[in-house]
Order: sequence, then C-alpha cells, then structure tokens
Amino acid sequence: MCHPPVAIIGLGLMGEVYATRLIAAGIPVTGTDIDPARRARLAEIGGTPADTVAAALARRPRCILLAVFNTDQVEDLVERQILHALGDNSNAIVVCTTTADPDRIAALAQRVETRGIRFLDVPVSGTSDQVRRGDGVALIGGDADIAAKLSDIFDALFARRFLIGKVGDGGRAKLAVNLILGLNRLALAEGLVFAERLGLDPAAFLQVAKGSASYSQVMETKGPKMVRRDFTPEGRVKQTLKDCHLMLDQARAAGQTLSMLEVHAGVLEACVQAGEAEMDNSAIINEVRRRGIKG
Repeated sequence: MCHPPVAIIGLGLMGEVYATRLIAAGIPVTGTDIDPARRARLAEIGGTPADTVAAALARRPRCILLAVFNTDQVEDLVERQILHALGDNSNAIVVCTTTADPDRIAALAQRVETRGIRFLDVPVSGTSDQVRRGDGVALIGGDADIAAKLSDIFDALFARRFLIGKVGDGGRAKLAVNLILGLNRLALAEGLVFAERLGLDPAAFLQVAKGSASYSQVMETKGPKMVRRDFTPEGRVKQTLKDCHLMLDQARAAGQTLSMLEVHAGVLEACVQAGEAEMDNSAIINEVRRRGIKG
C-alpha cells in the first residue's frame, strides 16, 4: 500500500533534518527547494524531490511542512503557490515551522481557512543538530484535533511538544524562548572571552562553567563550537538576527523595552557586517573578541 507522503517545502538546515527523521521512521517524504543541490540531497537520503511546489503537492500529501526563512516566504507559499496548486476546499493541513511574525501568521491562517486550508503554527525550539539527534521541541499553535491527526509525524520529528494555544501563540512562545536562549548564548560568549583574557584556558573553563551555578544548555550546544572556533551552521547568524528583529517589533507593540536584546541585535549586526551572516550563531564570540576596552 502506498501511503501519502509528507511534503516539505524548504530543504535547508532544518528541512533536511525533518526529511531525515521522517524517512527513518518509515514516513515517505517529497519535497522541494529553490536550490537544486538541496533537492539532490533529498534524493540521496531516500526522499522524492520535486522541481516545483506544485509537483511536490501532486500526490496530495498528508500535510505540507514549511521550513522556509521568513514570514514573506510563508505568505507567498500558502496564498499564491499552495492554493494555486491545490485549489479551494482541499482540506490540506499546512504545518508552518518557520519562526515568523506571529500576528501575520495568525491573520494568514484566518484568510486561508475560508479556502479550505487547515493551518498549524509549529516553530521548533532547538538547533538543527538537536532536532537531528531527537532533542527538538515543537511549540504548537492551533486546533488540538488537527494536531492529533499528525501525532505520528510529530512523534517522529520531536522529543517533546507543547500545545500552546491558537495559531500565532506557537510563534509568540518561540520568540520568548529564543530571547532567553540568545541572551544565554551571548553571556556564554562574553564569559569565555573574559576567562580567556584573564589567562584561563577556555576549554577547561567551559567545563568549570558547566559544573557551576551558571550552567545553561547553550554550554552544551554552543560552548564547544565557540572554543574550537567551529562555526559550521546549525542556526545561522542571519536567522538569529531576523528573529531578534521580530522580538523587538513584538515588544514595541506590547509596550516593552528589551534593552539586553538590543545589545544582542547589535552584536549580530556587527557579525553580518563582518561577513559572518551564514555562520553558526555561536560566531557572536568573534564580535565579542573584536570589541576592546572603550575609553
């Protein structure tokens, strides 16, 4: 019996990981990306690549999983390409894993619901490597009954999942989580450089920090990369900066000043200007090292 596949649109760092985990669980995958090399990679791991979104949806997949860069791309895919390919009243389930503007995602879900699209807002907490290893956490915004229909897919993809609330709430939770995570990452970078300038070996100090009251999970995921200066991307600088701008926009609308996040955004902007946009976000330690004593 040939089961309908999961269609993945966007086969970058996270999209490829989703495909890998689903295929390993025996769930067929079709997918597409504007980069031919990424489509070829999907074929290598056992998926079925498609040249276009329409071709990826030709087999009427169980769900359409979006793993693209930003809100603009999500809106374009859903309202222009997916609806064009499937038509109205398809009853398709779209699972948006992109960290996007939660207000725009909620409005998009309302618009397409009237045209027969069921929409779940499911951003993920965890780097692509964490998700690959089975440590990702899904933050689900949307109808619980729709999410239940995909329970085997979520089981294959994520270690844990939380049903947060309505569409948009998954994204809101992700932004708040990422705010804390990003500041922990920046604090770790500054602490490692501080220890280094005090004459301590950063690799040895990292082990001390892990065993101290200052412990955070970023010491496991990003500490070794910072120490080794290995910035092979698991979550790129430009993606983290994009998320920071979303957080700052949401905070302004809510009447809150995020002073520490503004510093983090400034560090990320400097990394982009230094040509590090495509590097892993642990590369913020480079900018911390570049900043000397002022005055």
